[in-house]
Amino acid sequence: MENGFNLDEFEEIAIKKGAADAKLIKADQVKVADWVYWKCRYGCVSYGKTLTCPPHSPTPDQTRKLLEGYEHAVLLKYDSAEDYPRLLAELEKEAFLKGIYSAWGLSSGACRLCEDCTNNPSGCRHPGVARPAMEACGIDVFATALEAGWDLRVKTSKDDSFHRICMILLV
Repeated sequence: MENGFNLDEFEEIAIKKGAADAKLIKADQVKVADWVYWKCRYGCVSYGKTLTCPPHSPTPDQTRKLLEGYEHAVLLKYDSAEDYPRLLAELEKEAFLKGIYSAWGLSSGACRLCEDCTNNPSGCRHPGVARPAMEACGIDVFATALEAGWDLRVKTSKDDSFHRICMILLV
């Protein structure tokens, strides 16, 4: 229990608030790899277009340093591509209000909160909701999910279903 809040309960809270699944893990299970950041930088059409993507997002080294300050995280699996940024922000706020003031969310993929990002750090239209993508920070989402016991598969066809994976760092 941290700050009067049972971390094990956070999985249940996340599912009640819209996650398809949630998994409490140790922060040292989060896998960071430089190649992930580079793949975002040189393989994604969103590079430089949103404030949550490279070159605006934290680097892998910054992410490693950030993770050193946390012991736990909750991986979140979402089926809906539209609701997850707001649900992630709600969960981060819930943890904050329960006394985990260091709670910090990391999103999935390029931010889609606005049709056209201001691309100006002082002018984000949704600073309370927009969070950098795990991939943009160098987090190997597949390796992290596998370490947590989830079996993710690469989407090989536009007809394949897929999940958005997000994370909240807790304490």
